[in-house]
Amino acid sequence: MNEQLKAHLEFFGELGIEGVRLEPEWRARREREPNEPIEPNEPIEPNEPMIALRVIRDDLGADCSRCKLHTLGRTQVVFGVGDPTADLMFVGEAPGADEDIQGEPFVGRAGQLLTKIIEAIGLRREDVYIANVIKCRPPGNRNPEPDEVEQCEPFLFRQIDTVKPKVIVALGKFAAQCLLRSNDPITRIRGREFKYRDAILIPTYHPAYLLRTPSAKREVWEDMKRVRAILRGE
Repeated sequence: MNEQLKAHLEFFGELGIEGVRLEPEWRARREREPNEPIEPNEPIEPNEPMIALRVIRDDLGADCSRCKLHTLGRTQVVFGVGDPTADLMFVGEAPGADEDIQGEPFVGRAGQLLTKIIEAIGLRREDVYIANVIKCRPPGNRNPEPDEVEQCEPFLFRQIDTVKPKVIVALGKFAAQCLLRSNDPITRIRGREFKYRDAILIPTYHPAYLLRTPSAKREVWEDMKRVRAILRGE
C-alpha cells in the first residue's frame, strides 16, 4: 500500500472513521473549501467545474510572464469571477485600472453598469461568469496586441469549456472579433447570434461604450432581452 495513503487511513482511524468510499459519486459529495490547495496529480471530477477553474488559474500562474504585459506595469493577473456552472458568460477585452488593482473583472464604472444590465434581465452578478480575453491590463488601456492574445486566449477557451454556458455575450468589438475570428465592426455583428463552442454567442456594445454613448443602451437592451429569452428556452 502506498505509504502516504496508509498514513491517511491511520489518521482517519484515529478520528473514528472506519472506512472510506471510493466511488466517484461519493468523492463528489465532499464540498471543498474555496482556498483549499489542490494536490499534485489529484483527480478532478467532471462535475467539479469550480476545481477545474482553479486548476486553469494555477496553470496560468499568479505572476504570468508569457507575454510582455508582465513588464509593462500590470499589478496582477485578473482571471475571472462568478458561477462556475453559469448558463450565461460575459467576455470582455482586458482589465482596466480598477480591475488591475482589485484582481476582478468589471469592477469599475463599466463593471457597475454591467451589473445593472445583468440585474435588468432578472439575474445577479454572482449568477453569471465574467472573464476577459486578456488577463493583464495593457498600458494605458490600449487594445491587446496579437502576440498577447495568442498567449492568453487558450486560458479563456478553457474557461468557456469548463463553465459550459448556454449563452456567451461578447462585450465590445475586440472581444467579439477575437472570439469570432472576424474583422467585422461591432455595428455589423451586433444583433446577430453565432454558434460558438456549444453555446450561442451574442455580440453587443461594451459597457464602457455605453458610458460614452448612452443612446446605444436601447440596442444593448434588445440584445439582452434576446439573451433572457434564450436562457428561458423561448
